[in-house]
Amino acid sequence: MLLNLLAKYQITNNPKSDFLSGLTVALALVPEAIAFSFVAGVEPLVGLYAAFFVGIISSIFGGRSGMISGATGAMAVVMVALVALHGVQYLFAAIVITGIIQILTGILKLGKLIHIVPSTVMLGFVNGLAIVIFLSQLGQFKDHSNTAHSQESHSAAGVLFSGGWLDNSQLLVMIMLTLVTISIIIFIPKVPKIGRIMPSPLISIIILSFLVIVFKIETSTVGDLASVSGGLPQFSIPNVPISLETFWIVLPFSITLAGIGLIESLLTLTLIDEITDTKGKPNKECVGQGLSNLTCGFFGAMGGCAMIGQSMINISSGGRGRLSGIVASISLLSFILFLSSWIELIPIAALVGIMMMVVFGTFAWTSFKILRNVPKGDGLVIILVTAVTVWQDLAVAVIVGVIVSALTYAWKSSSFINLIEDQKISDSEIRYKLKGTLFFGSINKFKNIMNPINFKEKIVVIDCLECWIWDQSSIDALGKITEKFRLNGKEFNIINLGPSSRKLLKKAEKITKLNVFE
Repeated sequence: MLLNLLAKYQITNNPKSDFLSGLTVALALVPEAIAFSFVAGVEPLVGLYAAFFVGIISSIFGGRSGMISGATGAMAVVMVALVALHGVQYLFAAIVITGIIQILTGILKLGKLIHIVPSTVMLGFVNGLAIVIFLSQLGQFKDHSNTAHSQESHSAAGVLFSGGWLDNSQLLVMIMLTLVTISIIIFIPKVPKIGRIMPSPLISIIILSFLVIVFKIETSTVGDLASVSGGLPQFSIPNVPISLETFWIVLPFSITLAGIGLIESLLTLTLIDEITDTKGKPNKECVGQGLSNLTCGFFGAMGGCAMIGQSMINISSGGRGRLSGIVASISLLSFILFLSSWIELIPIAALVGIMMMVVFGTFAWTSFKILRNVPKGDGLVIILVTAVTVWQDLAVAVIVGVIVSALTYAWKSSSFINLIEDQKISDSEIRYKLKGTLFFGSINKFKNIMNPINFKEKIVVIDCLECWIWDQSSIDALGKITEKFRLNGKEFNIINLGPSSRKLLKKAEKITKLNVFE
C-alpha cells in the first residue's frame, strides 16, 4: 500500500535503487560543487549549500523524477563577474530575482517552448555537453595547490591550454587510478550477485578509497580541493541596499542566469524523457527550479539548475524516482555536517572515472552515421551546436542552433510556393491554385509571380485552399498586389481561405484592403 502511494507521486518505485543511486550522486556532487564555487569566486560552502537546496527542492517540486540538480558551471561563469564587481551579497540578491523569473516562466506556461528546439539541436547539445564534461574532468589532472590554475576560466576548451598539469609521477598515478575505476564500473555489472547489491559507481568509490588508504597511495583527494566541513545554512536577507539602483545592477545577471538555468534544465529533462521513455512536465520544472533558486538567495547559496552529468549517473545507477534526488541532497548535507573528514579522503580519480563513464554514455555515437545521411543544413546545426557548447556555453549554443534551424527552415520553405493554373473561366477571368506557405521568406517570389503584366485577363482569382498565410509580411504583400492590379485596371481576388488564414486577414481589415470571397 505504501509503495503504491510512493509510486503514484513518483517518489519511488524501487526504494533500494533510488537510495543507493542517490548516495552515489551525492559523492559525485561534492567536487563539482567545490569546483564551480571557485569558478564563481565564492567560498566552497556556498556551492555545497546550493547543491543541497537546488537538489532537494527541485526533486520534490520539479517536473521530472530521477533528474539531479545542483550548482553548475554554466551558471557559475555568469556569476563571477557580479561577485567580482559588487560582492557575494549582490549575487544572493540576483539569485532571488532569478528564482522569481523562473517561477513566473512556469506559471505563464512558457516551459513548453522547449518543444520548439529541433532534434538536431538536441543532438548537438548532448554531444557538446559530453565533450564539456570530459574537458572539465581533465582539470582534475592539474595541481590544485597552484592558485593561478585553480581559478582558471570556466571555458571548457580553455582547460587544455591553461597549463598547470600534475608532475609525471602524480599524473601517471591519477591516470592509472581513473582507469581502475572505469574497469570496476564495467566489470561489476557482469557479476550478478555483486551488481544487484549496489550500483557499480558506488562500489568503485569504495574499492578505490580502500586501496588508496590501505596502500597509502599519494594522489589527490576531495580534501585537497577544499574542506567540506560546515554547519547548517542560516536564513538571511541579502545584505544589499533596497533600491532601484540595486535592482538594475542585478537584473541583467538574473535574466541571464534564469535563461541559462531553464535551458539546461529543460533540455536535460527532455533527454531523460527519451532515455527512460517517460514524460516530464516542463512548466512544473520551471516552478521547481525557481523555488530552489529563490530559497538559495535567502540561505547564502549560489543557486543552480539541472546537471546532466549527475542525472546520467543517477539514471545509469537505477535512480528513477524523486527519492534519489532527495537522498542525494540529504546525504550531501550529512557529509557537510557529520562526515566531512571521511568524504575528504575519497580519491578524486574515483569520481573522475565515474564522470568519464558518463561521457561515454552521454555522447551520441550514432551522430557520426547520422551526419552522413541528413540534409547538409541539419548536419551543420549538429556540428555548430556541439562546437559552440564547447567553446562558449550551453545557452548560447542552443539559441544559435534554434536560430540557424529556423533560418534554414525559412529558406527551404520560401521556395515551396507555387501557382498552378486551375480553370479559365472566361476570356477576362482566370483562376489559379496557390500551394505552399505565404510568409516573409516567400513573399518576394510570390510578388514576382503576381505581377499584373504577367496576366492578360482582367480578373485573376487565387484559390488558397492549399495555401497558408502566416504573418503580417504576407498580408502586406497581398495588399500591395491588390492595389497594383487596381492601378492597372485589373482585379485580384482571393477565395477559399482556411480558418487560420481567414482569421488573420479579418484582423487586418482596417489596415489592408483585400478582395476576399468565401
